[in-house]
Amino acid sequence: MSRDAFSFDPQDTRDESPRRAGRQHRSTPPDTRDSRASAPGTPERSENIEAREQHSTRDERSESPRAYYLRDRAYLLRDSEVRSLAEVGKFRVIAATDLAKYGYGGDRERMETDIRHLGRQGLLTDKTIEVPQKKTLRILTLTKTGHRLLKSANRLPDDQAIYHGLLKPREAKHDADLYRLYQKEVARIERAGGKPLRVILDYELKKNLNRDLALLGPEKDNPERKNEIAEKHGLQVVNGKIPLPDLRVEYETAELEVRQVDLELATRDYRPRGLAEKAKAGFSLYSRREDASRLRRVLDEREITARILSL
Repeated sequence: MSRDAFSFDPQDTRDESPRRAGRQHRSTPPDTRDSRASAPGTPERSENIEAREQHSTRDERSESPRAYYLRDRAYLLRDSEVRSLAEVGKFRVIAATDLAKYGYGGDRERMETDIRHLGRQGLLTDKTIEVPQKKTLRILTLTKTGHRLLKSANRLPDDQAIYHGLLKPREAKHDADLYRLYQKEVARIERAGGKPLRVILDYELKKNLNRDLALLGPEKDNPERKNEIAEKHGLQVVNGKIPLPDLRVEYETAELEVRQVDLELATRDYRPRGLAEKAKAGFSLYSRREDASRLRRVLDEREITARILSL
């Protein structure tokens, strides 16, 4: 789940990269072509999107590394290794299986080689944690050194925040699943001729909301002013609160318009009221397959029309 509906907390100690002034965006409403069922069992990606995931057919193992300097040390990295640092940095935590599937086009052997090399240089942490139902999950996160190196490499837009370390270990599985959720949504965007531009996690959204609400001072609880702040950030006030999505994807349409879509990974642990607020806020809802039927019943009981997509 996201860190639920926004609560006023102006402090945020998160480490992130500097950002340019934000672009002007148009929010994209959730897809309402099917108000209940997930998309039928069609291939997840068209041929051109599958081609995007596949790396060049040349023998990448012979790819020449490039030197990246941080203070008085040089790090020799291949392009695929820098891409992996960038992917992990944007999402804070990624499951190793998902990085192999989406970042390496299924080439698990090549990913393992890159991950070992990055780990030996102290740029990436590779660890296995316990998750519910007595299962384990192998996750990847940037180290502080990896975060600094990625920032200095200038391989991401200035306004793309990057993160390091594991913020809340008990939420690691949920947070790792956001990378897979992102890939599902990007496939939809690309099928329509668009392309992703930036990833914005709820940490960043919350920080920016806190900042603007703090500037309101005594008027922070004024409904009219709160609505203005929510609208400024492309959000809505629901039941006096500003719900935050887990993830926002900023993208360019086939017509070269910059838009954004807010995504929420809902779980069976959601309280009915919380789920209803996320739906009313206009978020595109995703869920794990085992949770989907229960969540749809909750929305039906509250007479809320919202599509729930399977992760």
